[in-house]
Amino acid sequence: MVQGKAHKYPDNVDTDVIIPARYLNTADHKELAAHCMEDIDAQFKNNVRPGDVMAAGWNFGCGSSREHAPIAIKESGVACVIAKSFARIFYRNAINIGLPIFECEAASDGIAAGDEVRVDFDTGLITNLTKNETYQAQPLPPFIQNIVNRGGLLNSLK
Repeated sequence: MVQGKAHKYPDNVDTDVIIPARYLNTADHKELAAHCMEDIDAQFKNNVRPGDVMAAGWNFGCGSSREHAPIAIKESGVACVIAKSFARIFYRNAINIGLPIFECEAASDGIAAGDEVRVDFDTGLITNLTKNETYQAQPLPPFIQNIVNRGGLLNSLK
């Protein structure tokens, strides 16, 4: 379970928006996090706190198939991403690095920037504490919870 402030983004946020291509020459996770979302939200790095939640529209993470995007999000402190839908390769890369993601149209529509949001990974229950609203997403299956809890796919195989 996580609880934090929501950072809200529109439809079709691609991997070049999440982490601009000009920073792809580094594998340093902290460096990636320092530039996460900067082209769409210049204050993201100053406003994000550990445990925060990202909410977005349709097709989040579309574009190039690179791990840099979910790594930048996770390393920035975001504990969970909620969207109406995810690009399939982003979905897989997020799980591989241990970033929990939930598809939930109602939550995406109901959550506004700055709302306090709680997400229960076991039940899929998303609670907007600011608006006193709840939304139901599919819970993470046990094998994905294991990957997330162990910090990513490679760690889960050890």
